[in-house]
Parts: sequence; structure tokens; C-alpha cells
Amino acid sequence: MNILVSGSTGMVGTALISTLTAAGHEVIRLVRVKSRTPSKEIIGWDPAASYIDAAGLEGLDAVVHLAGEPIASSRWTNEKKARIRDSRVKGTQVLCEALSHLSRPPATLICASAIGYYGDRGDEVLTESSACGTGFLAEVCRDWEAACDPARQKGIRVVHTRFGVILSTKGGALAKMLTPFKMGAGGILGSGQQFMSCISIDDAVGAIIHPLNSTSVTGPLNVVGPTPVTNREFTKTLGKVLGRPTIFPMPAFAARLAFGEMADELLLGSQRVEPKKLLDSGFAFRHRDLETALQHVLAR
Repeated sequence: MNILVSGSTGMVGTALISTLTAAGHEVIRLVRVKSRTPSKEIIGWDPAASYIDAAGLEGLDAVVHLAGEPIASSRWTNEKKARIRDSRVKGTQVLCEALSHLSRPPATLICASAIGYYGDRGDEVLTESSACGTGFLAEVCRDWEAACDPARQKGIRVVHTRFGVILSTKGGALAKMLTPFKMGAGGILGSGQQFMSCISIDDAVGAIIHPLNSTSVTGPLNVVGPTPVTNREFTKTLGKVLGRPTIFPMPAFAARLAFGEMADELLLGSQRVEPKKLLDSGFAFRHRDLETALQHVLAR
């Protein structure tokens, strides 16, 4: 297949492109470039300026849209939150408007989203049919997914990959945790009872590719492992795999002092998410539980 990928230099995009090319697919990257000269390998766009090389989009088989401002790279100021939102919502609008005007549109659009869609839900079991929650990330995810409407109306099959915590040493939450945990300074966050829905990077990539081949999959798709754990369980398991103690907790008030609003949504919020559609459509997880996933990712 000819597949366009945005966010190609990110943690997920890099792993996805490696897997796609190894399988013989032709990958074109959607990149921010000043030059608007077309190329077989790249298509240029500037979402802030509402520009995209629409002609280069003709005849693609599929689009995987992963681009977006990193969520946890810095404290959430008003400016940071605006970048998080605009990079996802406006960027998706620009792409989907262009796709909706093509004479030969792709059959499938896989657009990133996140389990932040559900908000803080305690121990409620969440599936793709669960309602949208409240909070900044829930609102961003809701509008991000709605921005795909022009593609849907064109008849393109749209899949919203709602990513959980992706386990990788090359980025994301786990990469940030490794240094303190390896030093024996890791510990539970807040009460430790909040649920974390994690997935290995390999399974996350597999879950993106899965709907390219399983055309019955459409709409939201929870990209998480089948065994969510509490933060306490995650902490103890990571310490076990690393062979390090986990005796330095971070109380909720300390997390809020250090990270502000981001603490409540990313660190202290609870999302017990089930990958119902992946399981129902026959997706085979390589790493079904946290310990197995961590052992693989950390090569232990």
C-alpha cells in the first residue's frame, strides 16, 4: 500500500514507518517544509497557515495522522495548551478538508487520539462506547476526533486510535521515569489507586496497522493492553523488572506543585480502559500484561 504518515519523526511514527517499510509498503511522509516542491518521499504542509500540498494526496491507499504538540514536554501554560489543541484540531482539520476534495481519496484514515477522551473516571471500566469525559484533554480529544468529519463525509473510513500510555525507552512517560527508578528514587504517585492503561510500543504499532488490514474496524479504537493496572501496581512492577526499590512516593499535593494542572490529568487521573474492539476483531497482543511488556521494552 501507499501510506502517508504525519508525525513521522515521533516515537510512534518512527517505529511505525520502520515496520511498514519492512513489510514492503511505500511510505510517504507529511512534513513541515518551507519548499512546496513535490517529492515522491514527502508531502509538505504548514497547518498553522492552512497549507497542504493537496495534489500529492491523490491516489494514496491510507493516511496515518500522528502529528501533534507533545503533551508532557513542559508545564501547561495557556500558550502550551493552545499549541496542544491547535496542533491536533487545526492540523486535522487542514488535512481532512484536503482529503475531502480529492478525486481519488484514500480508503482509510487512521487518526491519533488518546484515552484522555474519557477524563478521570476512577475504577469505571471504559470501552469505545463510553461517553466523553471532562477536562482539558477530554475536550481536546473530542474536538480532535470531530475534526475528521470532512473525511468521514467523503466516504473515507476513519479510525481514531485512542492511545494509552505507550511503553518505550525512546520517549513518552516510561522514558522519563527510568532515571529516577534506576536510582531507586521511584515511588507511587498520589494514592496509587488511579488506573493506568498501558501498551508496549510494538503492540501500539501493531494496533495502528491492524485496521489497515481489518476493514471492519471503524470509529474509536482503544490502543491499550488488555490488563490495566493501578499506579501502585505499575510502580511495583517497574521496580521489580529493574531490580530497584520503589520507596519514594510523590503525594498528590507535591505532584500539583511540580506539574500544575498537568498533574491531575496525566499523573493522578484514572482511566481503566479496555481494548474491546481490538479483542473483538481478533488482534493478537504480543505483550498482554505489564510485566511482560516491560521486560520486552527494557530488554530484561
